[in-house]
Amino acid sequence: MPSIEEILKQAKPRERTVMVCTRGDLAGEAERLAQELTQVNEDWEPSDLSEQHPARAIAARLKEVRDQARESEVPFTLRYIGDKAYSDLLAAHPGKTEDQLFDENTFPRALVVASCVEPKLTAESAAALFEVLNQGEIQKLASAAWDVHTSADLAPFSLAASALLAGLGGGS
Repeated sequence: MPSIEEILKQAKPRERTVMVCTRGDLAGEAERLAQELTQVNEDWEPSDLSEQHPARAIAARLKEVRDQARESEVPFTLRYIGDKAYSDLLAAHPGKTEDQLFDENTFPRALVVASCVEPKLTAESAAALFEVLNQGEIQKLASAAWDVHTSADLAPFSLAASALLAGLGGGS
């Protein structure tokens, strides 16, 4: 059994990287095109056999917009800030009632700022970023920050990874 000194030499804070879409306009356009594609597939009837289905052009544009949205994704790496810093952050954002561990409005965003190591965020830069990102992207960051501070498990079992490794002869 390793000594505590050996364990401490190997120990590293938990990290998680999430991809954040910085182009909400493209995400919205992709949603609009997906709806248009569904609608045209339901409604379109050719007037003759030579007429090309309009879904083809919509699907091509949708792929283009989705590719652009994926290219606009930026990695954000969040890291556990340590027990004392986490405790201090909780204390700085007390819940509004006795049942609340923290202020649900201020703590998650402060945790993102404190734990985001790449890119480095300040309260001001995060506030500016949160004015542009939608709540889904903000929640993605907040969930990742929460996970690096509270999750105790390794990554969940991946059926896809297991199947791939088994298929390649690498076991499961």
